[in-house]
Amino acid sequence: MIDRVRRAVPPRQQRRFSRAMQLILVGIVAFGIVNGNPKAIVNGGLALAITFLPAVLERNYRLPLDPWLALWVTAAVFFHTLGSAGMYGHFHWWDHLTHALSASLVAGIGYVTVRALDLHSDQIELPKRFYFFYILIFVIAFGVLWELFEFGLDVFAAQTGITMPLSQHGLDDTVVDLMFNTAGALIVALWGQAHLLGVAEQLKERLQGAVEQ
Repeated sequence: MIDRVRRAVPPRQQRRFSRAMQLILVGIVAFGIVNGNPKAIVNGGLALAITFLPAVLERNYRLPLDPWLALWVTAAVFFHTLGSAGMYGHFHWWDHLTHALSASLVAGIGYVTVRALDLHSDQIELPKRFYFFYILIFVIAFGVLWELFEFGLDVFAAQTGITMPLSQHGLDDTVVDLMFNTAGALIVALWGQAHLLGVAEQLKERLQGAVEQ
């Protein structure tokens, strides 16, 4: 599945998509500065900073982050920022999209970290079937913690009167969020592991170098 999408979009086009989203994020920050909107400045600025993270990791730590992975990271923060700018209120499915994208990113990070430790240590040997269930459990647990975090923000907002950038919308919304989190995790568990193995192997080498030093 992921291979088909990657072949359909050449690397140069992937970079163009990433640059286009970054330019829109710059526009959101500029809009916030001109109109005195701190929410647009903070959300757009943080998202823009995160989009440069793959390039920083590739340059400073020599991690093999190809344009597809950079596009993945950029898309996740880009769609969330647009949601905070008003899309969540206009399209009920926008929240589902961002939850699935964000969950797939969390799944990828969780997989790369544990796979690198597995490759690095001779004392750790994890069967391939383990990773499928690990990715699902890792994302579900992260999703539950995130919902608890949003609940805590709601309590804080109710007590202080301060508007929070995140909030819950009832138990039904929480259950739906967790379902789409699981969908994002399934995509990585079923089709994404092969595309993240190179990153895990490079991270393993970095761990070995740090230990030897």
